Amino acid sequence: MTRPTRSIALQGASNFRDLGGYPGLGGRTVRWRRLFRSDHLARLSAQDQQALAGLGIARAVDLRGEAERNALAYALPGVQYHPLTIEPTVVQRIQEVLRSGASLSPQDAAGLMQDTYRGFVHDNAPRFAALLRMLVERDDPLVFHCTAGKDRTGFAAALILLALGVPREVVMQDYLLTNALYRPPASLASHTPPEVMQVLCGVQEDFLDAALHMVDAQYGGITPYLEDVLGLDAAARSALAQRYLQAE
Repeated sequence: MTRPTRSIALQGASNFRDLGGYPGLGGRTVRWRRLFRSDHLARLSAQDQQALAGLGIARAVDLRGEAERNALAYALPGVQYHPLTIEPTVVQRIQEVLRSGASLSPQDAAGLMQDTYRGFVHDNAPRFAALLRMLVERDDPLVFHCTAGKDRTGFAAALILLALGVPREVVMQDYLLTNALYRPPASLASHTPPEVMQVLCGVQEDFLDAALHMVDAQYGGITPYLEDVLGLDAAARSALAQRYLQAE
């Protein structure tokens, strides 16, 4: 059988990809064409929309902040839309630094990104919990995204894959695919130094590790975090595996 493509080529999105095919619990692989992650979907062409319909996508979960959604709103025919608001705090913090007249180095930007990921663990847990509940309830194909599909989306993808038993090193490989796929819009050009923009427009192992190390240090690992913070108990994890892992 031909292996499905992970990256889905679209005209209006560059970071749209399938989470299928990764090894999970008990050697069972994640099902293809059920879980998709992406950058935002507001610039999809009619051809792109047909491609999503061909994939059977029935649900779209939007992790962008309120202003981001309002600026680039979308509606896809036949697709249920679910906003789960996570505000882009790193952008605000960088703007504050620049407005103060202080310089911002690539190291500073990386530190802000790490802080953002640590914030996902605590501050935005209810939104990630809601996404996991949606996956447990139904298994019709779903895409989740933020603006670039790299940070909020990246942490969400990591949680889903880890909950399905995908090894952490494989989860990191999926996370880092953004650097090969994502194309920042030309409108993103700003007065921010290029070397800083390179940090902000990509992903680094240290970003995701900052969140996962906090999970390990404060909760004793991903399983207690899923249970105690995100409400994904053993029964829910079993249901998740039943829906999204290939049958033995």
